[in-house]
Amino acid sequence: MPIERKIREHLLKEAETMECPPAISKRIEQSYSQYLQRKKSEPTMKKRLIGGIVAAAILIPTAAFAAPPLIEMITRKPMTAEQVKVDEVGKATLEKLYSAFPETKSFEIIDASYLGDSNNSTDKKTIQQSIVLQEKGGTGKKLTLHTNGITGEIEDLTQENWEPKEKPLITLSDQQIKAKVDSLIDKMYGNIKEYEVAMEQMENPDQKTFMLNYTKKGSKTPFYQVFVQGNTISVGVVGGDPTPSNIKVEGYFTLNGQPDHSADNFLNDEKLFSLLKMSPTDLKQELAKGKSVVEVAASKNVSKQQVIDVIAKTQVEKQFQAEQNGATLSDRFMEQMMKEIEPKVLFFIEHKTETPWNK
Repeated sequence: MPIERKIREHLLKEAETMECPPAISKRIEQSYSQYLQRKKSEPTMKKRLIGGIVAAAILIPTAAFAAPPLIEMITRKPMTAEQVKVDEVGKATLEKLYSAFPETKSFEIIDASYLGDSNNSTDKKTIQQSIVLQEKGGTGKKLTLHTNGITGEIEDLTQENWEPKEKPLITLSDQQIKAKVDSLIDKMYGNIKEYEVAMEQMENPDQKTFMLNYTKKGSKTPFYQVFVQGNTISVGVVGGDPTPSNIKVEGYFTLNGQPDHSADNFLNDEKLFSLLKMSPTDLKQELAKGKSVVEVAASKNVSKQQVIDVIAKTQVEKQFQAEQNGATLSDRFMEQMMKEIEPKVLFFIEHKTETPWNK
């Protein structure tokens, strides 16, 4: 189940049992209106953390009062296939898909919805639109697309079951997997030659999983982040923004002899340095010896869970506060978000430098 859906279901469940004070309801409504006006005037939306784990959070000024009035105002509404085909955002999304994969013109739209302002029927403000298509018969190829309703950008794309069941995607060689991902990105977004890719196998005991970060040449942060698992490819547009201001030391890990910047944003954490009683430079030096962050922490009598909690909390707070101008998260919502981001944190803190992959 997509992370955005988990968050949405959690919020809806919580909202049903809560009663929002009138003052908070008014504050939420005003904040949401300001959010819409601000986003309409911007050329692009700020990208979601790790493929969208706080996609719901950026719309909620105070998660402690995500009550019925808010859910009524900002909610995901179902759409029929016919509505998608005449909707401006839906039509544009389908045109991009059909151009990239002509065979999908015969696919059925088996699910669709939009997230937006449901109170204004004459001027529907769509924040995000989701479309799920599948080969007729319900057992074949499947595609899920999440489109930014303001910019029209397809921010997330999941391709499922495009390889034979007897030889699923994950059984292919690293080079073959990379070629499949390259082709998907090139067809949907174009200009794949402008990007360099770093491929890593994640520490996932339950299922073999690869992460691929596509970075524009000359940039230091990924533009596309891809997860490959089972017979599924999930592509997320994560930004490629300039190096964040929190970066104190760059290139904690190296890949094929070059700095691997994918971990920098996670490990440049003042609370982590305080927990380990180390400077950023000292941590980099220890990692350069072939140690993982977990091993460095153990030498300092710091547990793996302590490291996970510190980094995960910083990541969630950083994204949420950047969007909400100082608003706070409830403890329950913070805990939920930290659990969602934990696998990604775990990958970076258990990673060791110079992990090559087969080209």
